[in-house]
Amino acid sequence: MNAREVFGHWDTVRRDLLRGLELFTDEELDFRPAPVYQRTVGDIARHIAEAEDGWFHYVVRGEHSAWPEYSRDAYPTRQSVINLLERVHEKTLAWLETVDEDDLDQVIRTPWNAELSLQWIIWHVLEHEIHHRGELYLCLGLLGKEAPDI
Repeated sequence: MNAREVFGHWDTVRRDLLRGLELFTDEELDFRPAPVYQRTVGDIARHIAEAEDGWFHYVVRGEHSAWPEYSRDAYPTRQSVINLLERVHEKTLAWLETVDEDDLDQVIRTPWNAELSLQWIIWHVLEHEIHHRGELYLCLGLLGKEAPDI
């Protein structure tokens, strides 16, 4: 069994994230749930892509020279953000298919010298997406929209 199969539920999590994002307008990407809140809707969605790309393709695989940053200027519309999330996730899924479940206990040394198992990192990124999907669904409610059922 490969890691894509082990973490197969991610397909449903990502589907539901994208279903939620489809409900925002381009203008609503600038919605901030509270004045003191750090991120807008668009920032949250781009942050999900940054974390996935950063953990897997910078920390684990070393494909980037630094943690990726995806700006509002580069991804200003709902569709551009969705395309970004899809592109990053397609790359992740292709890689997960190459990871055998026996490799999940492999220890990864991060650029900040933490030692974490590959399994921990994958769970962390999946949990991170679920957490921020919840924030986005809350924003839909605050905008008077009904979030998709999960």
